[in-house]
Amino acid sequence: MRFWILAGAVALGGCGGEMIPEARPAAYVPVPAAAPTSAPASVVAVKGQTAPRLIAQFGQPALDATEGPARKLQFAGPICVLDTYLYPAGNGRGEPVVTWLDTRQRDGGPIDQASCLAALAARSPAGR
Repeated sequence: MRFWILAGAVALGGCGGEMIPEARPAAYVPVPAAAPTSAPASVVAVKGQTAPRLIAQFGQPALDATEGPARKLQFAGPICVLDTYLYPAGNGRGEPVVTWLDTRQRDGGPIDQASCLAALAARSPAGR
């Protein structure tokens, strides 16, 4: 008797193929882009600065390199390294200002930019 019940269930299971709805592609639901995060105030304060102002804030740079109109000032402390990239402002004839900056730990690992800037400013004579 069990055999016939099991055989009937298997047979009926094979007949239900038309009852399963066709797969439909999922509706496209746009995901809103994350709002751009604003840079910390200390990072914003460094962008647009001239070389003399950077030196006043962080002390003498460990590296001062010029290539064409671009200038790179690198400031190194015991915790991190700050690279600032200065380009002529406005029409290319103005005094070079920081347009980009990058920070890293001394071993090359990532570090929060605001933390690095604070550490470098604290060690410079102007920051004390």
